[in-house]
Order: sequence, then structure tokens, then C-alpha cells
Amino acid sequence: MATAAVAVAATAVFTMDANAAVPAAPSGMTTVFSDDFTGAAGTGLNRSNWLYDIGTGYPGGAANWGTGEVETMTDSTSNVYQDGSGNLVIKPIRDSAGRWTSGRVETQRTDFAAPAGGKVRIEARLQQPNVSGAAAAGYWPAFWTLGAAARPVGATNWPSIGEWDIMEDINGRSSVFGALHCGTNPGGPCNETTGLTSGEKACSGCQTGMHTYALEYDRSVSPEQMRWYLDGNNYFTVNANQVDATTWNNATHHGVFVILNVAMGGGFPAAFGGGPTSATQSGVPMIVDYVAVYQSGGGTTTPPTTSPTTPPPTGGSRDAFARIEAESSNASAGVIVETCSEGGQNVGAVANGDWLQFNNVNFGGGGVRDFVARVASGAGAGISGLVEIRLDSRSNAPIGSFALASTGGWQNWTSIPGNVANVTGSHTVYVTFTSGQPNDFVNLNWIQFRK
Repeated sequence: MATAAVAVAATAVFTMDANAAVPAAPSGMTTVFSDDFTGAAGTGLNRSNWLYDIGTGYPGGAANWGTGEVETMTDSTSNVYQDGSGNLVIKPIRDSAGRWTSGRVETQRTDFAAPAGGKVRIEARLQQPNVSGAAAAGYWPAFWTLGAAARPVGATNWPSIGEWDIMEDINGRSSVFGALHCGTNPGGPCNETTGLTSGEKACSGCQTGMHTYALEYDRSVSPEQMRWYLDGNNYFTVNANQVDATTWNNATHHGVFVILNVAMGGGFPAAFGGGPTSATQSGVPMIVDYVAVYQSGGGTTTPPTTSPTTPPPTGGSRDAFARIEAESSNASAGVIVETCSEGGQNVGAVANGDWLQFNNVNFGGGGVRDFVARVASGAGAGISGLVEIRLDSRSNAPIGSFALASTGGWQNWTSIPGNVANVTGSHTVYVTFTSGQPNDFVNLNWIQFRK
């Protein structure tokens, strides 16, 4: 260890650009979430929008957040606060015993997703910690996402559920890294633990001023794309055909939640010189002007034409791999049955807490790959939710799900696939609906499991 005197580094200068309002949605998109951090100076975040990660890992998850970082995350306004000028401040602090604390916050919502045929754009304007050289050793600010399924289980299903790294910087290097994590660890189709990465990109002025970082996941093109942007310039792209379809779908075809944090130490800084050391300067913050999520609805896609339709039940079992009409449920709550523009009927007026029950669904010997649902939504901006599959009890954890926002109309139908765990034998299948608001968010025509 270096002597204590070495730790006295030059005082960092925190340069603040003029605060910017959250930009209007790009053409063809709507704003589904934003926070401009306009709270009073020294106040914490709005906990209806954000939750604080506390300690050194998720409950039941890997120690040190799975990365080897050394700080303890807190909800103290010493580490995480609004500055009264329209910014969020996340500040790592070292105490007299050499222990680090910092902040890590996540959106309460986990349903930010690109609908089939549409896009989602996740964007923030922020200033990286303004520190460099020996004083920056171990600093690891990040703006990123995890798949919704990470939250209930402490991310023990990483990296298969997807991690989208929109902005990472380490050791004050005046640079930015973007990455998609997916597949299996170690190695696998996404080269974990590295991921599919942009490598280090120069980011001049990113420590001394505000810059805009964004990721756009585009399902309106073929192959689907993820595009990373710095100040509006696309500097990195990953195409869906760079990995197998299952890996891609598992990492992308669902909702995500947004994370902002400043870690200290861990594997990534270690790869570029290590830290923190006694020379590392305490108290240099990441400053966030705004966070916004934008979305465009998908177009109508052609439904499968090779699958028979399950008739309303008259006893016996249902074939899981035949189309199961929503209106043929054995029991339901909170929904209506209405005339469908595609013929027949659909289930409508579906909102948080509603459900459908289908008895004696036979999956045979298994081999289930995914499920697809024919859905439509005319929900307004900011209204979305999850369509979930549960087996044998509505209180059991979902075995599969996907997120949905507006498709452009309550009869504007699209087919959305959702990953699902393999199933064998016969089960009662529940389709449940979860949302963070009470508004109707989906109509359902049918579901079908696929091998």
C-alpha cells in the first residue's frame, strides 16, 4: 500500500453544464418513462420511480454484485441525492478506515421493452466522474439494464436474461464501453464474461461535461439490431444474427429495468490497472441530468398459418401445441369477451391482476421452445405490462413472460413470442397480467406453445 500522503490528490473540479429538459420523443416514438431529477437539494429519489440497492449484493445473489467490486451500496443522501439544479448525484465515499460506500438505483418498472416490429430507446444525459490518473483507480460508473427476470432471483439467471450496458467507464480513462451480455457464462455465444462489446471508445470531455448516452433496440428491421449512441452518433451495433435465435430472444424479447451506479473496484477496473488504492480520490460523483425511455409500437405481423385452433373445451385435454383461443378459458377474472377484427372473439379490457385459466393442457414429453401470443393494445403513453404464463397455481412464479405496450390500437394485432421453461405432462395453465398501473393494457386473441 502507498503511504497516506499519496492519497491527497488534486481537488476534482465538478463542471456542470446547463441543465437540459428531457427531450421530446424521437419521431414515431412516445415517452414511456422519464425523470428530470428536479427535487430539492439534498433530497433522495422518488421511490415510486426508483428503488435503492443496499449492501453488497442482491438477496440470494452473488457476493459483491457478482463483479468483485468493493463498495457497500446505501440509500444515504451522502451517496445518492438530488442537487437542487435538476441533477441526480451518485457519489462514492471512502471513510477513515478505508471502506467505500456508494449508490446504485434501479427503476421500479421492469417492463421497458421493444414490441414486435417496434423499438425501445433508453437514454441518459450524464457526466462521468471528473477524476483521472492515479486518483481515478477503481472508479466504475455505469448506466445499464438487466432483464426483468433478474429481479425476483437476484440475477442468478445472468447472463441469459440479458444485460445491456449503455455506458461504462473505468479508472477515469475518458472513454466509454457499450456491451450486450447474453448466453452462458463463461464463454458461450456471447464470449462471457466480456460480452459482445464495442471495446474502448474515446469519449473526449465526458468527465468534464454532460454527454448523452443511448441504446436503441430495433425490432422493425431484419435482423433485429441493438445500436449504441454517444451524443447522437451510432458508434456500435449488434445484430441478432451474431448469435443463435434462442440466445438473442432470451436476452432481448422481454422487459428490462434501468440501473445507475458508481462501483469501486472489481474485475473490469482490474483489467485496466486495478484499484481502488490509497491514491484513489474519495467523493467524485457521477452526475445525471435525466433518464428517459422511448418506445414505438410494432406493426401487425402475420400470425402462424400451420396451427389448428383448440375448440372451446368440452372435457378431456387440450393440446399445448395447438392454438388456444383466449375466450375458451375455463375460468377468468376481470376480462370481457368481444368481437375480434380478425374473426371470432378475443378477450379484452385486460389490466393488472386479471387472469385466464385453461385446464388440462397437455405438453406431452416436453421440448417446449417458447410460446407466442396474439395481442393488441391501444394503451396510452407510459402504460404497459407483462403477459405471463404460470402453471397449476396463480401464485406460482411465471415460467415465461413478455412485456407489451401500445401496438397502435385495441384491434391492431401482432404476434409476440415469449421465452418459457420446458414443460412436460398435463397442467392447468394460467395466463396472468401484471402492470404498474391500473389501466387496461392488452387484448388477447390466442396463445400457443411451440417446440
